Amino acid sequence: MKVVEVLHMNGGIGDISYAKNSLVQQKVILMTKPITEQAITDLYCSLFPQNLCIADLGCSSGANTFIVVSELIKIVEKERKKHGFQSPEFHFNFNDLPGNDFNTIFQSLDIFQQDLRKQIGEEFGPCFFSGVSGSFYTRLFPSNSLHFVHSSYSLMWLSQVPDAVENNKGNIYMASTSPPSVIKAYYKQYEKDFSNFLKYRSEELMKGGKMVLTFLGRESEDPTSKECCYIWELLAMALNELVVEGLIEEEKVDSFNIPQYTPSPADVKYVVEKEGSFTINQLEATRVHWNACNDKYKNVGYSVSRCMRAVAEPLLVSQFGEELMDLVFHKYEQIISECMSKAQTEFTNVIVSLTKTN
Repeated sequence: MKVVEVLHMNGGIGDISYAKNSLVQQKVILMTKPITEQAITDLYCSLFPQNLCIADLGCSSGANTFIVVSELIKIVEKERKKHGFQSPEFHFNFNDLPGNDFNTIFQSLDIFQQDLRKQIGEEFGPCFFSGVSGSFYTRLFPSNSLHFVHSSYSLMWLSQVPDAVENNKGNIYMASTSPPSVIKAYYKQYEKDFSNFLKYRSEELMKGGKMVLTFLGRESEDPTSKECCYIWELLAMALNELVVEGLIEEEKVDSFNIPQYTPSPADVKYVVEKEGSFTINQLEATRVHWNACNDKYKNVGYSVSRCMRAVAEPLLVSQFGEELMDLVFHKYEQIISECMSKAQTEFTNVIVSLTKTN
């Protein structure tokens, strides 16, 4: 499985699309608003740029991308009015892997800009929007061209499934039953990828440029703790039930591993300090309950499974085929509902605000 070819959220605006099933991600973006506001305010007030170039990395599609854009514009507009300056020109770069549904983003731009002008008036500077296809573990932008980088719920995805995880039998991610070599391989891939991310962004950001990055992560120092692995363990249970029923080959489950690493704040701090291009302004962990996936029409188990389907289905289809997906996620829904009736279930977020120092 080549991650760059199959890792993307479900596109479009249908019932199982990411656009319709990303309430958790939306809530997390809103939770991190104070940190983002502080970072963009400090940036603007130190540079007062006439052209403000911003990148949203791992933008996916749907309303969440536009929440980020509108909040950044509103914050900058508030600050520039305080100082009596003319509004800067805004250049937003939407980045994701080639399979991303960029069309839905650009088809929504006119309506978004109309709504934004109704909210804050006609005075803010012109906005330019670009789509940038490619892995953020490579170079994406010209040197010293960016002022601000935002990324939410994207950097936990790895550039590839770690090497030497073939013996992770019965699991599809790190778990308490995973061999130590598997845990080590996942961390090694995370450290390599995040170091590369920081290196390339340091080349693309101008000195004093800032980043606000939000990972799906963990507070525990145990990389197999339930706070970060449980959601995948439950999906593995659904797949293994289909193995027992003879609908999926056991070898296919044993050879399938999710290309993700959910770091702790200590993990993030270590790699940032080791790479050396950025200083940490803020680093914290927050939590959001799984029921943040829920809407007013469906039960919570259904909503959580649908949220995960919007995220993970393309990966599963590449391994198991499309015809079993309804059955997989029906089983997943039942397992999640039972789990949530018995235990506290939360996602942990790790948020870091950084400034480029060299």
